[in-house]
Amino acid sequence: MSEPIKDDYQTDYQAGQDNVRPFGLDLHAPVFVISGLLVLIFVVGSLLFPGAAKDLLESARNGAIANFDVVFLMAANVFVLFCLALIVLPVGKIRLGGADAKPDFSTLSWLSMLFAAGMGIGLMFWSVAEPVAYYTDWYGTPLNAEAGTPEGAAMAMGATMYHWGLHPWAIYGIVALSLAFFAYNKGMPLTIRSAFYPILGERVWGWPGHIIDILAVVATIFGLATSLGFGAQQAAGGLEYLFGISGGLATQIIIIVAVTLVALVSVIRGLDGGVKILSNFNMVMALLLLVFVILFGPTLAILQTLWTTATTYVANIVPLSNPFGREDETWFHGWTVFYWAWWISWSPFVGMFIARVSKGRTVREFVTAVLIVPTVITLIWMSGFGGSALHQIQEGVGVLASDGLTAVPLAMFQMLENIPLSAITSFVGIVLVLVFFVTSSDSGSLVIDNITAGGKTDAPTSQRIFWVIMEGAIAAALIFGGGADALSALQAGAVSAGLPFTFVLLAMCYGLFKGLNNERKLIQAGLVKG
Repeated sequence: MSEPIKDDYQTDYQAGQDNVRPFGLDLHAPVFVISGLLVLIFVVGSLLFPGAAKDLLESARNGAIANFDVVFLMAANVFVLFCLALIVLPVGKIRLGGADAKPDFSTLSWLSMLFAAGMGIGLMFWSVAEPVAYYTDWYGTPLNAEAGTPEGAAMAMGATMYHWGLHPWAIYGIVALSLAFFAYNKGMPLTIRSAFYPILGERVWGWPGHIIDILAVVATIFGLATSLGFGAQQAAGGLEYLFGISGGLATQIIIIVAVTLVALVSVIRGLDGGVKILSNFNMVMALLLLVFVILFGPTLAILQTLWTTATTYVANIVPLSNPFGREDETWFHGWTVFYWAWWISWSPFVGMFIARVSKGRTVREFVTAVLIVPTVITLIWMSGFGGSALHQIQEGVGVLASDGLTAVPLAMFQMLENIPLSAITSFVGIVLVLVFFVTSSDSGSLVIDNITAGGKTDAPTSQRIFWVIMEGAIAAALIFGGGADALSALQAGAVSAGLPFTFVLLAMCYGLFKGLNNERKLIQAGLVKG
């Protein structure tokens, strides 16, 4: 006689039940205290010894990239295949939150928020610089394509798309879907440790879970502070390039303070009145800028690039994903493996935020939206901006053609100055950069607060305010006290965290599949409404 179907993933543990509540706060003491101490130790050490911190963490990062390149690439391939399988498997019908759950946000607002949190700022930064770097052999070429040739241009666009397409979104999707399923369908806290319940059982609420959440908090705050610091430098450089305003330390600090203040207002207003409104605003602005570039830039060349980018991406996705026998090692390690480590280190933040706003979607709808829709949008964006830049170089127009890639933060502005109304479009570009940083800071603070509050989604607003201020303070302190060395150390630390999190994500795939399969059996047995 077969065993009866049962729910293997029920727990009596409630979000925040182990929290302490001093001064009206609501904190998970081990995670909050240890995470805070680790961040404080790192910041003080980086300020006192920026050069030594940079050398130490860059050595760790370079060692991870050089020695575990096969792990990073094969794991990323597993994530893509796993996500694609979820779209077609029967578990795709399962709804996050149960059969009667309704989405909290419209589809447009939902897509805007996940895109803004996921990589909106990165597209502003790299959409021009990356294909130009490959085309001009700035730091190696993908698959040893010959620089400065039509074939080299096609491969530059295809490889750029490879780094911003299915693979990073699959990484985010694994984390997001795992957290959303165990939180909304199984009633577990919305925190990273919940995804490991199928593996660790009730032990997940003890120190094994504490360690997982602490790693997630540290990786998230390091990644956010790094992006805020480098973003301030990019925005300051753009202001100096366009308007002659000094892009020095004072301007960078002012930008960080301004972004932090706006993020504070957004946090106080909440998801509906803050992140959603800013994300919708930024997506409309980004769409208008993209349409303008396509219509008033080299339209025919952009349309040709769109087709070339798509076909080159599809044709080369397998060789670009193969870690064995590579002859383009400089490019492969410096770009692809670095990117995969960076995306993985960001996955706790982006994944948890996507989970937070995705209740009510089916697994199939969720994976399709998170994996396919952003990839298509990115394809159009990269073709518009990157295609315009490569066309200008091929025609001998502008600074990028005469001097090449001299400053990554200025590449987008150097491309836009050869398109009509460049002052206006460049100013719009700066606004987009800043608002994307605000949404990242806001959503990141929401995520860190979720984790340090033991998975509670209704912790006091003052805690999110604390984390917003912390992110800005860390970035400002590192820029002021250590400059580029301190920020590079922080970035290297975040990327180094990508190695252990690679194994975390692989375990998440196993746990998620077990959970979804068990849920499907419960639905078939009539024990859960489906």
